[in-house]
Amino acid sequence: MNLETAALWKALSHARQLSLIAGPCVIESEALCLKIAESLQKVCRRLGICYVFKASYDKANRTSSQSFRGPGLDAGLKILAKVRRELGVPVLTDIHTEAQIPAVADVVDILQIPAFLCRQTDLLQAAARTGKIVNAKKGQFLSPHEMGQVVAKVQAAGGQRLLLTERGTTFGYNNLVVDMRSIPILRQFGFPVIFDATHSVQLPGGAGDCSGGQSALAPVLARCAIAAGADGLFIETHPHPDRALSDGPNMIPLAQMPKLLAGWMRLKNAI
Repeated sequence: MNLETAALWKALSHARQLSLIAGPCVIESEALCLKIAESLQKVCRRLGICYVFKASYDKANRTSSQSFRGPGLDAGLKILAKVRRELGVPVLTDIHTEAQIPAVADVVDILQIPAFLCRQTDLLQAAARTGKIVNAKKGQFLSPHEMGQVVAKVQAAGGQRLLLTERGTTFGYNNLVVDMRSIPILRQFGFPVIFDATHSVQLPGGAGDCSGGQSALAPVLARCAIAAGADGLFIETHPHPDRALSDGPNMIPLAQMPKLLAGWMRLKNAI
């Protein structure tokens, strides 16, 4: 583990510090990524929040094959590398196959296992063997207790730097339900727990050829998760969610983030 990874892990593991993983759903442009990252970095520095920029180079699980997926691996990693280099902010992105891991691990600080892939043993263990921090999102189809097997797979490959992210549970019918008991259950595994507030208000496939969402409820669920003991938040944000190329209906407008972050930090401090 290099010094940068060690420092980031220490910050993410700090019980009294709130962590924020945030950015656009998908990389739309270099300029957009830099704008969002710089804006959130300034706010988080002022509030004492550990900030990690996130964006996907490829959204492989879009509802429709006609939906925008992103710039692809090579172009996307160049943009993520620039965000990291110019702003000095840690970066997270998804991996979907073992073949992607070497290139992605060379650029980012945290490798994210998408919720739909959280039971893929080879993917989990290959990510763990890089020595990078791994963020495993709880599958929409899993109970929080079942994430214990995900933890065991990562640990079997030598991984000891793991984030567990709650993002709601599906019972079908284009909706997700969040059980806040999941937060203390996931914390029992001994790793920091992140709450994905914006994907938790997603309405999967709810708009026919794309997903809908209830973005107004994301801040409410974020407060509930912090009160339940979450160590950090995962938020997708955009200057103009109505123009976003992916997941706009569940995104929080970037202009609202400073006020929301200040409120969430006060709650974290009170707890």
